[in-house]
Amino acid sequence: MHEGGNGDAHRDDAPALRRGVDQEFLSLERELTVLLRRARASQGEMAREVHPDLESAAYGLLVRLEECGRQRATELAGYIGVGKATMSRQLRALEELGLVTREPDPADGRAWLVDLTPEGRGRVGKVREARRARYVNQLAHWDRGEVAELARLLQQLNRGTER
Repeated sequence: MHEGGNGDAHRDDAPALRRGVDQEFLSLERELTVLLRRARASQGEMAREVHPDLESAAYGLLVRLEECGRQRATELAGYIGVGKATMSRQLRALEELGLVTREPDPADGRAWLVDLTPEGRGRVGKVREARRARYVNQLAHWDRGEVAELARLLQQLNRGTER
C-alpha cells in the first residue's frame, strides 16, 4: 500500500500494469472517483441551500436552466441523461417548490417548455455565486492559466463522455 496524491491509500498497481493498463489511466480513474464522490456531496449541500426539500439530482436541472434559459423537458432529460418519467417527476417536484414553471411549447403543443421562476433564479444564482467564491478561495494559490486549463480539460472530458 502507498499513498496517492489525494491522500487515499490504494493497492499496489503492479498487477494492473502487467495487464497493459497505463498508469496514467489508473491515476485518472482514482482521482475522478475522489472528485465525483466529493462533487455528489457538494451537490447535495447546494441543493439544500437552494431549498431544504430539493433533491440533490434536481440541482443540475436548475443550473442548466439558469445557464441556457427555458428548454423543452426532453432537451433537459437528454442533457442530464435521464428518461422522460424521471424528468417529469423531478420537474413536478421543482414546480411544487416554486422553482420552475412549465408552459406549452408554442411550436409544438404536445411539448412543454420549462423555465426558472424569479424565485428559482434568485436562489440558484445565490448558491452558484457562493460556490464560485469557494472555488476562488480554494484555488487562490493557482495561476489563472492553470484554472483555465483545468476548465478546458474538464470541458473536453465532458464532451467526450456525452451520450
